[in-house]
Amino acid sequence: MIERPALLQSLQTLLQPDRFKDYCHNGLQVEGRVCIGHLVSGVTASEALIHAAIDVGADAILVHHGLFWKSFSGQVSGWMRKRLSLLLAHDINLLAYHLPLDAHPELGNNAQLGRVLGLEVRTAFGDQSLGFMGSRVTGEWGSDAALAQHIQTALRRPVTLVSGHAGPVCHVAWCTGGAQSYFEPAIAAGAQVFVTGEISEPQAHLARECGVSYIACGHHASERYGAPAVASKIAAEFGIRHTFIDIPNPA
Repeated sequence: MIERPALLQSLQTLLQPDRFKDYCHNGLQVEGRVCIGHLVSGVTASEALIHAAIDVGADAILVHHGLFWKSFSGQVSGWMRKRLSLLLAHDINLLAYHLPLDAHPELGNNAQLGRVLGLEVRTAFGDQSLGFMGSRVTGEWGSDAALAQHIQTALRRPVTLVSGHAGPVCHVAWCTGGAQSYFEPAIAAGAQVFVTGEISEPQAHLARECGVSYIACGHHASERYGAPAVASKIAAEFGIRHTFIDIPNPA
């Protein structure tokens, strides 16, 4: 068992949320029981994840997408009421870390996606250095289509490829989630291919016009590795149980 303040302090030290300008509250979002022996991790604090955490006897849930964002109206009704009711009724702590969980150089979503895809980080780019730039750990991909197929196989889901770069791929930039706005900084940083979770209409034109390919591999799919990596480290540090619960999401 670990007491909540010690757990929060460890996460504060590890993720350093005060370094980031974010649009949500990072840290404890819902207070539950003081003593924590079982930590569940997941991507989003959805009703399905909360139910699954209750079923396995969680004392705390660590997620990337929490409940409270700057757009929150302050009204607790509908889906918000349901989720909060479950957490409060079962005395479960909800811990959420957004940009700090993207950015951690070893355990964050970007670093962990790079690990899964076999990408070695060379440098960071973009606002708050949230974008990562690197290359294949061994060799290169023969084409952007070959890289897209590799990502599709690694993440076990279809991807969207807009071809812009012709020839072998040596320089890959990536930023997990809905990071369409990082495409132009990636182009400026010298990327041949940019990988993120989502694509919007303008990026297809930019890819073709600028000669830099764009791969959208799914918001959820690109961000399901950071939370369990952090939770596993914390659980090992304090000798508590950790369970990662992945709630499927086609987005």
